[in-house]
Amino acid sequence: MNLKESIESVRSSFRTDSDPFPKDQQSAEDLRIKYMGRKGLVSDLFTSMKDVTPENRPLAGKLLNELKQEISSFFNSKIDSSVSGKSNNGESDYTLPGLEFPVGHTHPIQQTMEDIKSIFMNIGFSVAYGPEIDDDFHNFSALNFPPEHPARDMQDTFFIDPETVLRTHTSNVQIHLMEEQDPPLRYIVPGRVYRNEAISFKSYCLFHQVEGLYVDKHVSFADQKGILEYFVKRMFGANTKMRFRPSFFPFTEPSAEVDIWSENRGQWLEILGCGMVDPEVFKSVDFNPDVWHGFAFGMGIERICMLKYGIDDIRLLYQGDMRFLEQF
Repeated sequence: MNLKESIESVRSSFRTDSDPFPKDQQSAEDLRIKYMGRKGLVSDLFTSMKDVTPENRPLAGKLLNELKQEISSFFNSKIDSSVSGKSNNGESDYTLPGLEFPVGHTHPIQQTMEDIKSIFMNIGFSVAYGPEIDDDFHNFSALNFPPEHPARDMQDTFFIDPETVLRTHTSNVQIHLMEEQDPPLRYIVPGRVYRNEAISFKSYCLFHQVEGLYVDKHVSFADQKGILEYFVKRMFGANTKMRFRPSFFPFTEPSAEVDIWSENRGQWLEILGCGMVDPEVFKSVDFNPDVWHGFAFGMGIERICMLKYGIDDIRLLYQGDMRFLEQF
């Protein structure tokens, strides 16, 4: 049998095997492999081209390519009809791929975190991360918490052992950064923190914070005020009213809390704490407080998320309720 006869034989065989076209996906794939696979009948015909005389090769090649195109077009037409959901005879096409699973939504906490990171990165802050389980020195002592400070009480802190805790704030990474790097420093530190608190509509045993640290020469409270005003306007809108209130934190002096005005609630709402890095903190990492100055701030992601999206119960953020999460 010459090549031309072999081509016609394969064409006839394919038309017989494909009528009717298999309804199940595996049989359809077996048929395709039989004819169009790497070791299929059409591939065998191409291998036989080496035995064709030079003067007959142009015609043989033309016929062989026509066969290949015919079979390929046939399978493509079946794929096209699968996409439409119907086969040529109007029945359901069992080769149709399964339905795609819906793509999930970004969790509102993660979305808020990404928004905050983007705002500060746009003005030159880098992002750093640190340990969630840390020692007493980095979580308390180096941040100027005296031994008798209430935050050391078991009611507030999860202790692994007497010298190891689940961090109560991301401020612990301030100390790690200043130990490991020379100033100037400009970082934000996002991450989870843990407090031994009763769970209610406004508090949870774990939550997320973003810590900020800026250390350089001649840094002032005015620098901090300008950066935080920029953040508030970008996060909550250009017309957002804000105020700084004097406060106290062991690791900053002077210290302040930042509030924004809520038109919906008709009241001021706290969003973050801030202040100039206390000289005692600089001394704990061997920075000369007469040369270096800095400010730090910390904000709760859940609180900002709840204010931004009008959520009134923090527990909604952790229950995995799709009716709630699909709104975002």
